[in-house]
Amino acid sequence: MSSSTAPATTSDSSDHLHTPTLDRESSALLHSISEHGGYAYVSMASLAILGDFRAAEAAREMAWEQLHSGPRHSVLPVWRDAYSMACLHVAKHHYINGQFKEALRALDMGLIMGGSLLKKDLSSVVDKVSERFKNIRASKETREGFRMSEHRLVSNELNQVEVHKLLPSNSLSYKIVEKRSALSLESFLEDYYRSGYPIIISDCMAHWPAKTKWNDIDYLQKVAGDRTIPVEVGKSYLRAEGKHELVTFSEFLQRMESHGCSSAGPTYLAQYPLFDQINELRKDICIPDYCLAGGGELRSLNAWFGPAGMVTPLHHDPHHNILAQVVGKNYVRLYPPSLSRELYHYTETLLMNSRQIDLDKVDEKMFPGLQDLEFVDCILEEGELLYIPQRWWRHVRSLTTGFSVSFCWSEAEGSATP
Repeated sequence: MSSSTAPATTSDSSDHLHTPTLDRESSALLHSISEHGGYAYVSMASLAILGDFRAAEAAREMAWEQLHSGPRHSVLPVWRDAYSMACLHVAKHHYINGQFKEALRALDMGLIMGGSLLKKDLSSVVDKVSERFKNIRASKETREGFRMSEHRLVSNELNQVEVHKLLPSNSLSYKIVEKRSALSLESFLEDYYRSGYPIIISDCMAHWPAKTKWNDIDYLQKVAGDRTIPVEVGKSYLRAEGKHELVTFSEFLQRMESHGCSSAGPTYLAQYPLFDQINELRKDICIPDYCLAGGGELRSLNAWFGPAGMVTPLHHDPHHNILAQVVGKNYVRLYPPSLSRELYHYTETLLMNSRQIDLDKVDEKMFPGLQDLEFVDCILEEGELLYIPQRWWRHVRSLTTGFSVSFCWSEAEGSATP
């Protein structure tokens, strides 16, 4: 597993990755790992600190085994930090040898699977490696006369007849979610947030770089193509046959161009904190001022990216949510919290925020009252924000390939909405 590749350039400060937290915390972390029986890991990690690549790889494998030794919640946090530590050592070796793609993969794995102790180091090192890699490729493209061509994620428009064929029965036949253009924060608070009622807000994303950039496959390839991300494969996260894979963003985009499919089924990125991992994409979006409502704080900032035809079954969130449709369009159906009892529970604890109902194939014998329940729904168009009040149940279907962002925020303590 050792590499004989010579360093790409003469040694200087640009050839080294600075990891101040790792340098400061290594001794204490290794001591903690040894207290939890990780003597072999400590031995390998100590050699990795001295530059032994084989030892760094061995330490990473040992930590990986610990991460998969039982259910996720049973893994000791110290082993997640141990995995991050080993990933940093592996990345340092690859970086010194000019193997930037391999370094990025090691760092991404540390961000995805590692702990919180070394996250700042991982993030700062990713930025440096990405910038160095980008500059080298830009120089090569200039020498070779490379020109990026416009390559769209979504280009075809759906007509109304096509849309209705894709939707559950009775869709768009009751109450359509109201739409307001450039709604003021004061009006949002008074008319929707305090009353706890959904609203679509248009004309608020024109200044987002993502509005134009994320529909350009060449741009996404350029800023994120070599990054490793966790994706889900299968029709729904509630189905047993669904599985998880780690793929490069480039491979994921290739699947999108093939209607999101792999041999195992559709591939999608589901409610994942992508922007914590890929800072270049985070720079392309803005947190809407509406997320300041209630004086609370942003709880999560997640991405959904997938092909047409993907369905997110009925589920709810304890926090307020703004769903920003950056690319493509979605059908969204919403049921108020007052109907929770009628919508039936999953019995499994992990799925208590989801429902057993498949709106595309409703079993009327099992759910006889469903057709009489009132709901609001809409087609969420590109460039629109949908406010979903806390505890409202939602069913979402992607009508095209789509890239959206979910902003969840809480209220300040002591405040409450109806």
